[in-house]
Amino acid sequence: MTDFYCDEVLSGKTHVNKVLETENVLAYHHTRPFYPVHIVAIPKKHIPSFITLDENDNELLLELMGVIKKVSAMVTEENGACKVITNLGNYQESKHLHWHIVSGKPFK
Repeated sequence: MTDFYCDEVLSGKTHVNKVLETENVLAYHHTRPFYPVHIVAIPKKHIPSFITLDENDNELLLELMGVIKKVSAMVTEENGACKVITNLGNYQESKHLHWHIVSGKPFK
């Protein structure tokens, strides 16, 4: 199974419009958005899912949550509201931990 985030985004094969980047985390505008505002936040380390995190990932998770908090605050300030979403199991299309920060009504 391919990992879009590792194979395409983090490798640089797919260009993304970055919103915020730290040493271990990248937030960028979704390449195929489902909402008027659709930002994805990912760890640069491959972690398959939220439920596969282990104690060794605690610092990375704190850094990731910090980026999500900052991006969510920016989106809420600009748009009045946002949702922060992660998918698990069969709902998770790409098996790389990622969070969506979205605002507006979903596209049909």
